Amino acid sequence: MKYRKIKPKKIYEEVADSLLEMIKQGEFHPGDKLSSVEQLSENFQVSRSAVREALSALRAMGILDIRQGEGTFIKEFHADMLSLPVSTAVLMRKDDLAHLLEIRRILEVGAAAAAAERRTEADLLAMKKALEEMKEAFGNEALGEQADFDFHLAIAEASQNPLLVSLMNSVSGIMVETMRETRRLWLYGKQVTVERLYHDHEGIYQAIEKQDVTLAQKRILEHLEAVEQVLSKFIHPTE
Repeated sequence: MKYRKIKPKKIYEEVADSLLEMIKQGEFHPGDKLSSVEQLSENFQVSRSAVREALSALRAMGILDIRQGEGTFIKEFHADMLSLPVSTAVLMRKDDLAHLLEIRRILEVGAAAAAAERRTEADLLAMKKALEEMKEAFGNEALGEQADFDFHLAIAEASQNPLLVSLMNSVSGIMVETMRETRRLWLYGKQVTVERLYHDHEGIYQAIEKQDVTLAQKRILEHLEAVEQVLSKFIHPTE
């Protein structure tokens, strides 16, 4: 039996969630100016740095407009934006995310090609196991997210290149977080179903199983490009 890890919320997330709830309840409207950082700090009984982080997160989500010398204002926003988890904002720094996606392209497209050339029966079993876990996790996103990453790691393992596996593991934390938020954004935007994600991964597996290097590269690149397209609709450039 697998248990979902419970991650404690950070203080700034609590503040951001509280402000989001106030917006949902109609206590703030587009164009309204928020109180100063000092006043919000006093109101929420938290540090000023926590308030600044919360405001930055909401700004990254496109909900706030922070104007130098003028203050912080509620922007016009889509209702769907209020449904997104605040933790998504961590991944919404455009430059950082672009760098991560570039790393994923470099690592994973190359890994898929090497895996198609060198995979063993044991590697195929590991990928198949991750696929089965993804399928069994329909309705349990926490397990689905982990199975998703396990599948990508199994591809790296199949490359028979221990340095590549080490590199994948070194960015595993942020990769898992990116996969988690991408899946949530996909489902929030109703752009794709969990079943569709499963079939996309199954297609990558089939190309590796057939040892079709070109097809394996094509399918994983298409998957990563789809990730970029989904995230780009919710990411706002940093200033």
